[in-house]
Amino acid sequence: MRTARFPRFGLVVLALLVLPLTAPAQPSEPEPLQSPATFLGYELGEQFTPHHRVVDYVRHVAEHSPRVAHRQYGTSVEGRPLLLATVTAPSNHDRIETIRRDNRKRTGLADGSPQAEPTAIVWLSYGVHGNESVSTEAALRTLHALGNPQNERTGDCLGDTVVLLDPLLNPDGRERYVQWYKRTTGDQPNARPAAREHHEPWPGGRTNHYYFDLNRDWAWGVQPETRQRLAAYHRWMPHVHVDFHEMGVNEPYYFAPGAEPFHENLTEWQRDFQFTIGRNNADYFDENGWLYFTEEVFDLFYPGYGDTWPLFNGAIGMTYEQGGSGRAGRAIVTAEGDTLTLLDRLRRHHTTGLSTVEATAEHHERVVQQFADYYASAQESPPGKYRTYVVRRDAQGHRLAALADHLDRQEIRHGYVTEPRTVRGRSYRSGESEQARLREGDLLVNAAQPKARLAKVLLEPKTTIVDSLTYDITAWSLPHAYGLEAYALSESVAPDTNAAPGSTGAMTGDTDAPYAYVTPWTSRADARFAAALLDAGLRLRFATESFTVDDRSFEPGALVLTRAGNATRTGRFDATVRRLAEAHDQSLHGASTGFTAQGPDFGSDNVGFVEAPHVAALSGPPTSPSRAGEVWHFFDRQLDYPVTLLPADDFEASMLDDVDVLVLPDGEYAEWLTDARAEALTDWVRQGGRLISMGAANDALADRPSYALTRETSDASETDEDDALTSYGAQTRQRLSGATPGSIHRVQLDDSHPLGFGVEPPYFTLKRNDDAFAYLDDGQTVGALETPTPVGGFMGHEAQRAVDDTFLFGTQSLGDGQVTYFVDNPLFRGFWYNGQVLFSNAVFFVGNG
Repeated sequence: MRTARFPRFGLVVLALLVLPLTAPAQPSEPEPLQSPATFLGYELGEQFTPHHRVVDYVRHVAEHSPRVAHRQYGTSVEGRPLLLATVTAPSNHDRIETIRRDNRKRTGLADGSPQAEPTAIVWLSYGVHGNESVSTEAALRTLHALGNPQNERTGDCLGDTVVLLDPLLNPDGRERYVQWYKRTTGDQPNARPAAREHHEPWPGGRTNHYYFDLNRDWAWGVQPETRQRLAAYHRWMPHVHVDFHEMGVNEPYYFAPGAEPFHENLTEWQRDFQFTIGRNNADYFDENGWLYFTEEVFDLFYPGYGDTWPLFNGAIGMTYEQGGSGRAGRAIVTAEGDTLTLLDRLRRHHTTGLSTVEATAEHHERVVQQFADYYASAQESPPGKYRTYVVRRDAQGHRLAALADHLDRQEIRHGYVTEPRTVRGRSYRSGESEQARLREGDLLVNAAQPKARLAKVLLEPKTTIVDSLTYDITAWSLPHAYGLEAYALSESVAPDTNAAPGSTGAMTGDTDAPYAYVTPWTSRADARFAAALLDAGLRLRFATESFTVDDRSFEPGALVLTRAGNATRTGRFDATVRRLAEAHDQSLHGASTGFTAQGPDFGSDNVGFVEAPHVAALSGPPTSPSRAGEVWHFFDRQLDYPVTLLPADDFEASMLDDVDVLVLPDGEYAEWLTDARAEALTDWVRQGGRLISMGAANDALADRPSYALTRETSDASETDEDDALTSYGAQTRQRLSGATPGSIHRVQLDDSHPLGFGVEPPYFTLKRNDDAFAYLDDGQTVGALETPTPVGGFMGHEAQRAVDDTFLFGTQSLGDGQVTYFVDNPLFRGFWYNGQVLFSNAVFFVGNG
């Protein structure tokens, strides 16, 4: 049936939706389903609701409404429940598993054909940014409006629609914000913008426990909250997804349609139905006299957002942005002199949520059919010119296994080569068409599959930039991120999806009581293994040159665990090494001798020694929360090695007394790095400390005489003589000449240096700045950008001129210590795997050779 539309809200009708809709209960008949105000003891908009009360109310509605069920799909890093409410007509709940399974069948991700009538699925996501806190308050009101059996208007929609409502995607960040706000405000809010309650301290509540922006993580699945949400999303594969946000205090409201550039693989239907929903939202906003805008700022290109990632999974993905955010608190005076309240913000998010459900229900049959067509076309006629992506298996297979795990999280189907053959395709390393021999164990992704569009977006060698005015990075090709050679083929090659590479862990050589154990160094998995060995109290050595022993050849970086120096440290040396190798899927060679046929013997000074380093990282102002979080997360979750976070705002030189490695994450250090602090830091390095400087921290060190880093001078300031006549409207695009939103570049790598061990040249960097430094005169340039033209993504021509032939990463000796400089971020958003190998080298190898 065609669903009846809601009557036009108007302010009076809107009040019926935002206030309890149930008729007053008789004194002897308690209301079975309570409104948020009755349940919580205050009207929504009067204060922020803490997470545990959000959970309580979702469970209350599920227990007392025949329209609502809920399940916990995961927990946050700090242990808070992640909930998903399922809201639909009671008759649909009776067949809810059929609806869910039918929808999976429409995608081709499950076998079989749909059996039931088409039912549209709308997913409403609230609170991915913790300090954009009004969205969760709106979620509670929307849940009540949808779940209230007395609300016939929403009931009419739910006959044709299932609404999946996630009230709080980022509970840890939101609690950080809400609890801070409660401690800084009085009984009544202070609306003056200068009041303390409008100035959130570092790190703010936007990010999760590890200070990651969860709205950039959909395509990578690095964070625990994202991984659990992706699994829940894949259970349903909704047709419409809305991500509720807030923006600056002085902005009105933004809803779809989205801004250009659109990614080339968005379909005409996806663009058109954004307009349909946007027009419906606009009708309600027009009646209420609320300001709004569309088709600006928030483009649909980068695949990691809560609007774009669903779009690449066949949904109508949209961002809704309300003016406010963490600065707004419960009330704030705007630049126009109006007072923006929490209730004002709540009403608008509540209205667009219901309006979206309404528009989807009205067009539910076409919504479902277009969704099915999206997946049918993906399998029958996948987009793009490439039909197969081949990724070479690396020496130990750890990098390829990590990439395969990434594809599995995205439900991108893949298999492996079982029969060698010769093909021709575009090489990711050279950028040219080449003939290549497929080898057993290489990974294959055939484009003709349900996730064809997402596979293309994540794997294609070069993104198509239709407009360089973008909101985020413009390149992200996974083979480059994982440091793997790959080929994009125009021919279709079917993978063997039943075959999988065997375990890389194997024991060769002397399996009884070898002179030493040797294992290659090629990946982050090897660094994690090294961390486990050090944590077990073992002493490690590493090769600084290639060597051959027992007719086995090993490259620089190979780990050597000699019995000498270890047998007395643990009574179970062999058992410990083998147990950890098995746990980490590592290959071991039992060397029968320390006398090598080629290269340095194991007792040589050319075999470095790794004592378990005490690693510390600066945290707090002036570091960037996201960049400090990437360092923290890398050690805590990806390397599983302890790191001490030092308080930058309360830093004392004595804190470095027992520190071996200090990381300075990207940040604004100009005021923090006083002469006294710089002197203390330099003295610590001279006495044997190892400093890792990242991003803008390099700018502060470049001003200091002890450090070899110097800014490069160039003619990048050359301007056209007609620039002064550029029209005001054209100035935004003119500024793109210096833009560096995020592009991939080929790097000249010295892999003979310890910083480059385990990384096969060339290295590909994700560049998001035009910082230009000269090659080190007093030090070693390990990575250089000899050619500035991106191999993927956009960089303005002026920015390219600035970074042409410049330093990217390298090391400097300073007294008995070492400084490692990273101009680009090797840990960006936790998914640039190859950069993590470089960073591990800086932690374990640099200064120990």
